[in-house]
Amino acid sequence: MQLNIKAGSIRCELSPRALEKWNPAIKAAVENTESTITIYGIIGEDWYGEGVTVKRVDAALRAIGDKPVTVYLNTPGGDMFEGIAIYNRLREHSQKVTTKVLGLAASAGSVVFLAGEERQVASSAFLMIHNCWTWLAGNRHALRKAADDMEEFDSAMADLYAEASGQPAEDMADLMDDETFIRGKRAVELGLATGLLTADEVVEREDETATQSNALKAMDRALAKAGMPRSERRELFAQFKSSTPRAAGGDMHRAVPPDTPRAVAPDLSASLDAANSILSQLGGKNAQRKL
Repeated sequence: MQLNIKAGSIRCELSPRALEKWNPAIKAAVENTESTITIYGIIGEDWYGEGVTVKRVDAALRAIGDKPVTVYLNTPGGDMFEGIAIYNRLREHSQKVTTKVLGLAASAGSVVFLAGEERQVASSAFLMIHNCWTWLAGNRHALRKAADDMEEFDSAMADLYAEASGQPAEDMADLMDDETFIRGKRAVELGLATGLLTADEVVEREDETATQSNALKAMDRALAKAGMPRSERRELFAQFKSSTPRAAGGDMHRAVPPDTPRAVAPDLSASLDAANSILSQLGGKNAQRKL
C-alpha cells in the first residue's frame, strides 16, 4: 500500500513492485456464479478511475444474499483504506466467507484475503505484505507528522496480520519491513492461510481484460518513469477509455459489476505504440526508453 501525502491529505497508490509481478490472466478454473465474487484487478481507483471498491463488493453481496460466499483474488493491491473497508464488509456478511488467492494478493489485497473464515492460497500463488510508503512535499514538521501517521498505519496492518495468523505483531512487522512475498505453503505455515488450493482450481486465461491490463501496466510504468505525474496519467487513460469501443459484460457476480459496460481490450502492440509516442513527446533522456 502506497500513500501519497500532500498538503495534509493522504492518497493510497499501488506498489510498483507488486504491479510488475501481477499476472492479470490468472483466474479461477470454475466459478459458481450464484455465490462467487471475483476480485481480479486493482483495489480502489484503477487506471480508468474505476477498480474494485467496497460499494461494488457490497452490491455483489446483496445480489448473492444470505448464502455462503467465495471470494477469488488476483490483485496487485491498491488503496489501503478501500481494502480495509472491503475487509470489514466481508466480515459483516451473515454467512461463511471463503477467500482464495489464485495468483497474487498484494498489499491491500492481502488485507481483503484475511476476511475469510477459510483462507486458501494456491501453492504457486503469493501474498505480499509491506509497509506504507509515500512521496511528499513539505517542511520538516509536515514530514515528521507524515512519518508518525504512516507508523500508525503500519502498526494497524501488523496487528491485523497478527490477529489472523496468531503470530506476534512484531514478527509481522518484520515481514512488512522487508516487503515480503509469501508463497502458499509458507502462508499456511504462518497461519495467514488455512489451506492450499489444488492446481486444477487455477487457470491462466489471456482474455480481453487481461490483455488490456497488461498493456496499461506497461504504459503506466513507462510513463511514471518518464516523469509524468499520476494525475496526468489517469487523465490520459480516461481519454483512452472514452475513445475505445465498449462491450457489455457477462452475468458473473464481480467486484466490478459485469453488467457495467467495459472498454474492449485494445490490441497490445497498438497500446505500446501509443505509449512510446507519448514518451517521445515528453522529451529528455527518458523519451528514448522503449516498451
